[in-house]
Amino acid sequence: MSSTNNSLAMQRIAKLLDENSFMEIGSLVTARSTDFNLSNTDTPSDGVIIGHGLIDGNLVFIYSQDASVLNGTIGEMHAKKIASVYDMAMKMGAPVIGFLDCAGIRLQESVDALNGLGQIYAKEAAASGVIPQISAVFGSCGGGLSTVPAMCDFSFIESAKGKMFVNSPNAIPGNNTDKCDTSAAEFQAKETGCIDGIGTEDEILASIRDLVCLLPGNNGQGGLTEDCEDDLNRACQNLSTMKGDPRYVLSEIADDHVFFETKKDFAKDMVTGFIRLNGTTVGAVANCTEVYDEEGNKAESFDNVLSARGCNKAAEFINFCDAFDIPVLSLTNVKGYKACMCAEKNLAKAMGRLTYAFSNASVPKVNLIVGEAYGSAYVTMNSKAIGADLVYAWNDAKIGMMDAKLAAMIMYADAGADTIEAKAKEYDELQSSVISAARRGYVDLIIEPETTRKYLVAAFEMLYTKSVPDSLKKHGTK
Repeated sequence: MSSTNNSLAMQRIAKLLDENSFMEIGSLVTARSTDFNLSNTDTPSDGVIIGHGLIDGNLVFIYSQDASVLNGTIGEMHAKKIASVYDMAMKMGAPVIGFLDCAGIRLQESVDALNGLGQIYAKEAAASGVIPQISAVFGSCGGGLSTVPAMCDFSFIESAKGKMFVNSPNAIPGNNTDKCDTSAAEFQAKETGCIDGIGTEDEILASIRDLVCLLPGNNGQGGLTEDCEDDLNRACQNLSTMKGDPRYVLSEIADDHVFFETKKDFAKDMVTGFIRLNGTTVGAVANCTEVYDEEGNKAESFDNVLSARGCNKAAEFINFCDAFDIPVLSLTNVKGYKACMCAEKNLAKAMGRLTYAFSNASVPKVNLIVGEAYGSAYVTMNSKAIGADLVYAWNDAKIGMMDAKLAAMIMYADAGADTIEAKAKEYDELQSSVISAARRGYVDLIIEPETTRKYLVAAFEMLYTKSVPDSLKKHGTK
């Protein structure tokens, strides 16, 4: 048994896993280097505890850095232990969870420590798309170590003590910690796109348990389906009045009203996360125009347009779902693109990534149009043209090139207000109505909002056996 069994690193493991399920590996490993007085330093487990255990009966592998041993710094044997966890997880087809609390690379071991960090990178790259990778930052995670959570599929950070950075705030020209703490959890969650959630240690551990129970253990498992006791035909009232906040819509249609949101503080105009429909885990991607607080008051609002950050967030999520055979549901409510100098610098590339992600994904794909669906922004949001298997629309949805009145003003620029009004009405009936799109085959079914759950359950049940022939190409380049 490791002498670190009372450390914070071990306590976190014990709180995460099912009771008495953790089995430690390599507890007797210590640092090999004896340079710079390391021979006189006790290094139990070389500063990282590794092993395997269960989360709600699901096998997981875990490593937890121990800041009480050489400040949790990465040395040769420390890195080899983490690499060995990945090797075992890949063999067994089970997720890897990493708890990060580290002062960086161990200076006393220099190039051996650097090589060890590179080995961790390599294992993460090899495991990407094969087994889920989850990390949580409970202490310091700086410099090259920040690449570790960035390469994971899902990452969390403790709100008070967690620090993640490439360059420390004081090392950035013109900045300091008092001006903007770029290492703080709130900054990382809102600005970098690496963090899925922040909170207390207990909140993060609870989120990881919930997430593991939603995900397949590996890419060969074929998605994840469990028993469902919720009524498959349950009516979902008031959905249309809350379509601006897809978190509400997704929670209402999900089994037992459970929606697990990812990257919740980043690019809030795009919502991503997981729900279950008839017990099957489904990845959800949705345009967002409103955010409501816990009291039901509107906290934030956005235009229903695509932003560069929102596109990148959605594309990364879709790629994860496709890798692990998780079906994708999109809720579309978009009329164009964000217009600002910053967006213009990045938007075209981001739109390309999102379009490619939807089109390239071979998993079942269903698009539900809940509001406006205008122009090429709609095409990008999982339209039938780029590969959606089924497209449903609420009966009050609008689908077309652009808003009818704007189209009339462009086509009849010199006409009077009465003419423009009449032509706008005509254009709306002929080109922008959901019925018009359905008649052309671009919408498969028009549904009442309250019936959404039963139709989506039926859609994904029908698509369960979907199979797409392997492509001749090695991989795409987006």
